[in-house]
Amino acid sequence: MERDEVIYIIADDKDKVVAGGAPILIAPEEVERERLALYLSRILNAMVHDLENGVLILVKH
Repeated sequence: MERDEVIYIIADDKDKVVAGGAPILIAPEEVERERLALYLSRILNAMVHDLENGVLILVKH
C-alpha cells in the first residue's frame, strides 16, 4: 500500500513554513496561490488541501 505524500507547499509568508522535504513556494497573493496550486495539481496529478491560514499543500494520494 502506498502512503500519501506532501509534494508541494504553497504559502503566503515564508515564516509560516519550515523546511521539511517538500518544495515551498511563496506567493503573497491568494489568486496566485490558487493558480499555482491548480496548475501543479493538474501536472502532478495531486490533490490540493487548503489549511485556511494562507497555506496550501499538494498531496499525492
